[in-house]
Amino acid sequence: MPALVTSPRIRPSVSRNSRRRVAAPLAAGLLVLLALTACSTDSPKPGSSTTPSAGATAPAPGATDAPGETPTPTPTPEAIGTPVALTCDQILTPDDVYAYNPNYGVAPDFEPTSAAAQTAVKYDGVACGWLNQTSDATFEVSVTQPNDVLQATLIDQALLGGKAVPTYGTTPIEGFFASSGGVGTAQVLSGAHWVSVSSTEFAEPGDAQTLVASVLSHLG
Repeated sequence: MPALVTSPRIRPSVSRNSRRRVAAPLAAGLLVLLALTACSTDSPKPGSSTTPSAGATAPAPGATDAPGETPTPTPTPEAIGTPVALTCDQILTPDDVYAYNPNYGVAPDFEPTSAAAQTAVKYDGVACGWLNQTSDATFEVSVTQPNDVLQATLIDQALLGGKAVPTYGTTPIEGFFASSGGVGTAQVLSGAHWVSVSSTEFAEPGDAQTLVASVLSHLG
């Protein structure tokens, strides 16, 4: 039996030119894909940190600074008076009044009329009045315990249209006398007390000397 002669298997082959034609479109497609990938990577995504969100606002200048402390305003000192715990008989006793003039007695329904006595009542002081039973003349006495602010105001007012009087007492007592509208007023600062004595009968500082000395003797 004759031997079979087998023909070698012929494998389909692709020419180099054909391979090149196939590879070229693949390479081009790969480049396009890489370019698209790069673009999608570099472009900011909506809502990312590089894109401001809706409603976002830039920080106001200095908004990140720590708030400073607000300075506490210094309160303005006020004129006040400490209540005077004295009665009219303690400020000027009946014997004191008799020694000054026996015609004087306590004025009924007394209301202060002098500016000094009204100021004393306003600042928790005491104001008292006596009436001359013969002439109907009156005199008023007041005592106040002012703080430094009120004390400075009282001194300024006493010097306004008035003068300092050294005869009412030695330092640290300060005395003042003024006359206005026919009324003479003696005022004295003695320690913590401010004393005033007013009357139509006081034409000069010496006219109030006796009453001023009597009042000061009871204040200690």
